[in-house]
Amino acid sequence: MLRKQKALSKRVIKEDKLVTTYFNAQTWINQNRRLASYIVGIPVGLIVIGFLWTQRQRDAETKTATQVSKVITYYDEGKYDQAIKGVAQEGTIGLAQIVDENTSTTSGKMATFYLGNAYFALREYDKARAAYEDASFGDKYLMAATYSGIASCYEAKGENQKAAEYFEKAASRNMEPLQAPENLLRAASNYSAVGKKGKAGELLNIVKREFSNSPLARDIDRYIAQYGS
Repeated sequence: MLRKQKALSKRVIKEDKLVTTYFNAQTWINQNRRLASYIVGIPVGLIVIGFLWTQRQRDAETKTATQVSKVITYYDEGKYDQAIKGVAQEGTIGLAQIVDENTSTTSGKMATFYLGNAYFALREYDKARAAYEDASFGDKYLMAATYSGIASCYEAKGENQKAAEYFEKAASRNMEPLQAPENLLRAASNYSAVGKKGKAGELLNIVKREFSNSPLARDIDRYIAQYGS
């Protein structure tokens, strides 16, 4: 019996990584008994897989956040081409590569948004729009900013109907004073440009009625006269 136990121990030692993973998962279960009580009956193997996935997500987030923090300096300095492509001699990878490798983490999603901004600053509107369209946020401020970015790309290319629709979409995503009045005003401007003055007036009256304290509302009657009639 002792020999068998000794042989078993050697095999277990060879599978050190699996053992470590299992016991880390077991520790997690012990620390989260209340949660574990809801998943009784699920095979331990699936729990281990879930634990591994969570750990990998954390590792990926840490890695991506570090990469973004290095390259964002160039973005802040207006060195958009370097921000996009990175600086190899400094060991800094660009936003394009970061996005290509990881968009599942929060930092990866932010990199996508910054990539869109960088392309827009360089007047590469199609690339900017593609980046914005790949960005996805649960946060209403960021999602509204993303829709506004898409709208700005269409506006820059003279595609006023689509620009108007996305500015309106941005406003509806976040109807708060920080973003909505400007998005509504720009939507109205673009609707007016394609002859939809009634729609433009409707949006401007929302600004007048619901955002009277906004700086943009000070000249709202002038905007209504200009775009809505």
